Amino acid sequence: MNGVPMAQALPVALADSAADRLAALFDAHYDRLYRLARRLAPSADAARDLVQETFLRAARAPHRIPSGARDEEAWLVRVLINIQRDEWRKSAVRARDTFTPTAAADPEAAFIARTTVWRALDALAPRRRAVVVMHELEDMRVDDIAALLGITSVTVRWHLSRGRRELARVIGVEDGGRHGQR
Repeated sequence: MNGVPMAQALPVALADSAADRLAALFDAHYDRLYRLARRLAPSADAARDLVQETFLRAARAPHRIPSGARDEEAWLVRVLINIQRDEWRKSAVRARDTFTPTAAADPEAAFIARTTVWRALDALAPRRRAVVVMHELEDMRVDDIAALLGITSVTVRWHLSRGRRELARVIGVEDGGRHGQR
């Protein structure tokens, strides 16, 4: 190849067939979707499966994918988050009322912190978790999250606020008596 990324060499909107369009979508959005999936999924394998399922859904319904890079990305992100949300729901049903902290804790503080945060994130509602992950871990702006999820910025801020409070409660962090203060 001539050094031009495939996404630039074949714009998604100009793809001749559904297969070409899917290939161009994959080239243009895979890295971004994988980074998001890695933040949402518990392992790299689960993240790859999540992205693969997202593109399989795109392949099954190519006519449903909107045109334009921003709209395509938003559609793919929503599909990815919805797939992960379904997985969280399935896991919650399977693990309902079976949460027990690990008896043998790893001596490494980083491992403990990471495990604690992941468990706390698992306790959040799916959309709230997605918003918190995108904002806090992916450093996305509120307006960008709103556009990707198809919700208002006010709703994103509400999910962030509630999510942070729920995380603090689950982790056991005190808020320093700031309830009700602005």
